[in-house]
Amino acid sequence: MILAKKVRIYPTKEQEQKLWQSVGTARFIYNYTLAKQEENYKNGGKFISDGIIRKELTQLKKSELIWLNEVSNNVTKQAVKDACNAYKRFFKGLAKKPKFKIRKKSKPSFYNDTSKLKVKEKKVLIEKVGWIKTNEQIPIDVKYNNPRVTYDNKYWYISVGVEVDKKQEELTDISLGIDLGLKDLAVCSDGKVFKNINKTKEVKNLEKRLKQKQRQISRKYEINKIKKGGSCQFIKTKNIEKLENTTKLMHRKLTNIRDNYIHQVTTSIVKTKPYRIVIEDLNVSGMIKNKHLSDSVRKQCFNKFRQYITYKAELYGIGLVIADRFYPSSKTCSECGSIKKDLKLKDRVYRCPHCGVVIDRDYNASLNLSMYKLA
Repeated sequence: MILAKKVRIYPTKEQEQKLWQSVGTARFIYNYTLAKQEENYKNGGKFISDGIIRKELTQLKKSELIWLNEVSNNVTKQAVKDACNAYKRFFKGLAKKPKFKIRKKSKPSFYNDTSKLKVKEKKVLIEKVGWIKTNEQIPIDVKYNNPRVTYDNKYWYISVGVEVDKKQEELTDISLGIDLGLKDLAVCSDGKVFKNINKTKEVKNLEKRLKQKQRQISRKYEINKIKKGGSCQFIKTKNIEKLENTTKLMHRKLTNIRDNYIHQVTTSIVKTKPYRIVIEDLNVSGMIKNKHLSDSVRKQCFNKFRQYITYKAELYGIGLVIADRFYPSSKTCSECGSIKKDLKLKDRVYRCPHCGVVIDRDYNASLNLSMYKLA
């Protein structure tokens, strides 16, 4: 299977300018492709293949878009391919309609061709940028998959997919059910409970400071507001830029804390070596529509949890079962199997009206998941 290797890189100021140029080019071409597809669709045309758009851009490089020659040709090619693939996924019902990338909100990244990627001792060669120092050694003499250069508001990274062998582990005869929730991140059928990281003091204090900085930015924008005609114009000062950079770093820290915690939880679960893991197919997009729960659901990162547990289970040779979305894991009694239809979200303890069992609601759900579709 293919696993990603992400390594920090240390570009010089000149190299960083070239990296930003490649990022801007990738974003421009992606948006250009989306605009081309939408315009063609409005005029009654069919989906344009990425090959046709690339040929058109090759001609434009000689006249209107000469500046595209300053970056690698593969950055342009892959940006077109990414936009077309996003539309294909949308047509198949696998994803939402692709949106245009905004410079302030989109993640800075671009593709580097596998054939042009060269690696030596703690250095990597990025096309039309040069040799850049790395934090650790990237595997040498292996086939690389989908190399990407990214920026996380503080550091530059390069990630490459590398083929690795699956681990040959002796698995137990345990079927492990995992109930994901808002009170606790995960409750397992073996009794382990993984707390909600967003309820810790560290995260709460960081979120509080972030809100304070955001209010400061809003106040400064109001102070520097100028009325011109019938509209208002906001002037961005150096102090506002400093505060916005601070908030970006705080968002980055919060993301890293949550991401690291999900890695720790999923690794801990997989290392118990059950022969299969059962999780629910949560309707996250539907849960976010609830204004009272949307913020808590977003912070729990359920989709990321599922993504991490999927590849780690495959690495260890553990079977992963996704329970049906409408399977009543919380409403079913784990002792007698009867269904309590009037169970509400506020009921944190499950009391069975038939057999009289009293059990924690989430633990009951995890036990039902562990027995999902077992003869």
